[in-house]
Amino acid sequence: MTSQPDDLKANPANVIAALRAERDAGLAREAAMARVLDLINQHPESPQPAFDAILEAAVRLSGSAIGGLISYDGHLVRGIAWYGRDPALQAAYTVDPGTLMHRIVLGEEIVTRADVRDDDAYRAGVPSRVSIVDRFGARTQLIAGLRKDGRLLGFINIFRWEVRPFSETELSVVKAFAAQAVIAMENARFMTEQREALEQQTATAEVLGVINASPGDLEPVFEAMLDRAMRLCGAAFGEFQTFDGERFIAAAMKGVPHAYREARLHASMGSAPGSVTRHIRDGARLLHIADVKAEDLYRTGDPSRRALVDLGGARTVLAVALRKADSLLGVMAFYRQEVKPFTERQIALLENFAAQAVIAMENARLLGELRQRTSDLQESLEYQTATSDVLKVISRSTFDLQPMLSVVAETAARLCVADQAAIFRHENNTIQLVANFGFPPEYESDWAERGSVLVVTDAPAIVSRAVIERHAVHIHDVATVPDYPEFAIVLGRQRTSLGVPLLREGEPIGVILVARQRVEPFTDRQIELVSTFADQAVIAIENTRLLTEQREALEQQTATAEVLGVINANPGNLTPVFDAILDKAHSLCGAEIGNLCVFDGEHFLAIATHGFPDAAAARFRKPFPPTPRLRGLIEGDLFSHLPDMRAIQVDPTSPMSTLHDMRTGLMVPLRKDG
Repeated sequence: MTSQPDDLKANPANVIAALRAERDAGLAREAAMARVLDLINQHPESPQPAFDAILEAAVRLSGSAIGGLISYDGHLVRGIAWYGRDPALQAAYTVDPGTLMHRIVLGEEIVTRADVRDDDAYRAGVPSRVSIVDRFGARTQLIAGLRKDGRLLGFINIFRWEVRPFSETELSVVKAFAAQAVIAMENARFMTEQREALEQQTATAEVLGVINASPGDLEPVFEAMLDRAMRLCGAAFGEFQTFDGERFIAAAMKGVPHAYREARLHASMGSAPGSVTRHIRDGARLLHIADVKAEDLYRTGDPSRRALVDLGGARTVLAVALRKADSLLGVMAFYRQEVKPFTERQIALLENFAAQAVIAMENARLLGELRQRTSDLQESLEYQTATSDVLKVISRSTFDLQPMLSVVAETAARLCVADQAAIFRHENNTIQLVANFGFPPEYESDWAERGSVLVVTDAPAIVSRAVIERHAVHIHDVATVPDYPEFAIVLGRQRTSLGVPLLREGEPIGVILVARQRVEPFTDRQIELVSTFADQAVIAIENTRLLTEQREALEQQTATAEVLGVINANPGNLTPVFDAILDKAHSLCGAEIGNLCVFDGEHFLAIATHGFPDAAAARFRKPFPPTPRLRGLIEGDLFSHLPDMRAIQVDPTSPMSTLHDMRTGLMVPLRKDG
């Protein structure tokens, strides 16, 4: 039997009371520990109930008044549970040198201070010590470290209101509950890591699913990555920026505060020295800033850093480079609106997302190149097919130019994704609309009212410039060209126009025009295609001209031979000769009416007519004096050509006054020895 103190031997009741107190204390400790273990098992991922129970038991069973359970991340401490009066230390703070907590950081297991007022840190005025003593009246303090494999995880920090040192038994109680706190922390860490690992694997699989479902489309990939990364890493907002070799371009944003987003849109936030993007551009793999507000770049007033902190509220930043070999493709950045560095696991997760983003960007690039090559091949085949079709039309349209030009205009519009196309002929400083596709009816009517023929300087600028400059003219927006013809903009509804001259031996014989009713410039390939069609149109026009000249020459030779045959067949009889001459002349020259007159020195008299109404023919068969035009022939003119009879005044006494429908006339003199 253990020897007892004299007072206990003298008073057995004291012995019994002491044994009962020791028993009750042991039972209370066991009950508290059992309760804590039960809470740890019930809430493996949410240890807060266990933390609260541990702290309550440690404070109460050690005979203390208040206390705190505090975590430590190697830099900052943060309160996670409180008992008794809250000492207002909820915010994260650093460990002050010279304090009991600092001794734990340096390696001690448990430390006490019989009277905090005798603490050097209190006498030195350390705010945390002064506050706990003067504000809350704490006197005796105990701090136990929470360690796992030598790594400090946190502290149990308890106080008494009176100066009363802790006993060895009370120290043991606190150590026991400190061990339970470590178990709770490690269980929570392990369960959290398992859950985070599963969440990260799930998020990675989801992002890969988005990449597979969106080949070549990076926007949904970036948005999915931002969503998962921000959720798993506890970031307030994030963004993707792509790099084009010279500057960073915002590709996706999520959660960005409105004021900061507006500042980004309306101001240049370029890669200033010391900025996040400059570090990445200069070769950094990643950039992790615990507190951007504490950096010189913010204090010196850098606009981009000021906007990030003051408008975006950012404090902790993590940026990861997107690189393919040595090429910088962009950067992904995440921001917290509190000073809370990212963990190693979170950094590893974001680096994994960055690698996936690079794969998605490379896939998009390769797919884009493949699509472009496929598109180019399809476009080239379509162009070749169209060119072949036009050549077939040219080969079939030996004398009829109109169908071929209409096909060229329609094909050019279709292949160039244009709304309109037209072909104009240029001759003798005039422009004539000869084929069109897609022009509104009112535009065609306006051309018709102008006689379908305009002098070069009155034609639309795109046409006149193509004729004068002898090369393709491309106007991105005709509305910006001063004095551009209103009828082309209003009636033609043109905005983007392309005019390519039809050149024969360097001389313009026409223009092919394609136009869009929207502002959308034509590509170099489309301009090249229209130039090809222009060359084909020149070939067709030239072929038609040569064939027409040959046909006309043959027709003229045949007509001449036929007239000579009539002359030989009717010696001395001029009437059939004159009738034959008029018939052939009308046929070859496309005339409707005409006559052959003789002149006796004073009057003219028709001796043959063709196509005249009877009344008009009768007037011409009576002698009539020379008109001013006829006098010109008498005086030596080689011919008299009247392009538009309505433009001259006709003598009412002249037989020509009866020809109200006559528009164009030609008179050629019959001379013998002058």
